[in-house]
Amino acid sequence: MEYGIDYLRAKLNSKAARVELRYKYYDMKNKMRKITALIPPEFRSISYTLGWCGKAVDSIADRVIFDGFDHDDFMLGEIYRQNNADVLFDSAVLSALISACSFLFIGIGPDKYPTIECIDGGNATGIIDPVTYLLEEGYAVLRRDESGLPKIEAHFLPGRTVFYEDGKEVESIKNPAPYPLLVPLIYRPDAKRPFGHSRITRACMDIIQTALRTLMRAEVGAEFYSIPQKYAVGMSQKAEFDNHAALLSSFLKITKDEDGEKPELGQFQQQSMAPHLDHMKMLASLFAGETGLTLDDLGFTTDNPQSYDAIRASHETLRLYARKAQRNFSVGFLNAGYLAACIRDDTGYERRAFADTRVEWAPIFEPDAGAIGAIGDAVYKVNQAVPDFIGTKNIHRLTGLRSDTE
Repeated sequence: MEYGIDYLRAKLNSKAARVELRYKYYDMKNKMRKITALIPPEFRSISYTLGWCGKAVDSIADRVIFDGFDHDDFMLGEIYRQNNADVLFDSAVLSALISACSFLFIGIGPDKYPTIECIDGGNATGIIDPVTYLLEEGYAVLRRDESGLPKIEAHFLPGRTVFYEDGKEVESIKNPAPYPLLVPLIYRPDAKRPFGHSRITRACMDIIQTALRTLMRAEVGAEFYSIPQKYAVGMSQKAEFDNHAALLSSFLKITKDEDGEKPELGQFQQQSMAPHLDHMKMLASLFAGETGLTLDDLGFTTDNPQSYDAIRASHETLRLYARKAQRNFSVGFLNAGYLAACIRDDTGYERRAFADTRVEWAPIFEPDAGAIGAIGDAVYKVNQAVPDFIGTKNIHRLTGLRSDTE
């Protein structure tokens, strides 16, 4: 069954706004929802920003590092190397973490060699096959005009890709691939939401909104904290008093009135900034619990510099998130390599021919010298018990180090 490009356009339009919202939170361009009328107008126009959402995304993206293919019988690594793999993988992973799903568009270059391009989740969609996680039909906006309207579009079908310009079909290119040349790269998919979940959850956005309002209240409180309010009781109505001069002067001259009375001077209790700081720390704790970070990651220093083992232990939840992301992204990168190999070899391979190929990832936490020594002792003891049980491949997976002979 073919859904058609009109259906896919409508599907993309229904999701694009949510993707754009999450990009705004990542780029710190989100607007603050103001719910109080007690803040002076001068402070309402100030723009407040907070980079916690960016930290939540980058903490995973910076640890999910592609390290090649194992059992690469079809030389998929060569295809990715020819397509600027260092930038491609990082861009695709980052976009998938923000928008829940990014897409890899496999094109055909002038020399008939496959090209791979990353498209964010706000510019592509499709109908997914829940078994292979390849698309049955796909749609992408390849270029937009200055107003943000689609300029060049592509409709992906098995065996062909149809291109549109200004809504009119301009080209249809056939290919030997048995699936559309648009591959989803999904973060945390499930049966209900096959296109995954964003790293920037609704809870993260709500916490950020509360934290921004706390920053605004702290800014207002800082004015009263810097210059405590003073008062004068019993001053004559005829007396002239310059509030600005009184604020800046180090010495005030106040005379008695004609009845010999003098005013009583006083100062209100100085406002404390501690409640605002405590509130921010509480919100940081909530955000850290939601994302697997620590208070140190969010700017609240709690302890002295930690060792590799201590850092890894404090980030155990983050490690599980990163490991889950590696498993999810492995499917997408392998699927894209599979279709690219079909284009390169001009052959419609079956998907099961790539079942033994696996994506390799660098260690989530790079070990320091002490950790490498501990790993070496463990490897030595294991290989004493079971000779040659742990070889160079497993040591590389544990430490990220390669042998000079490789």
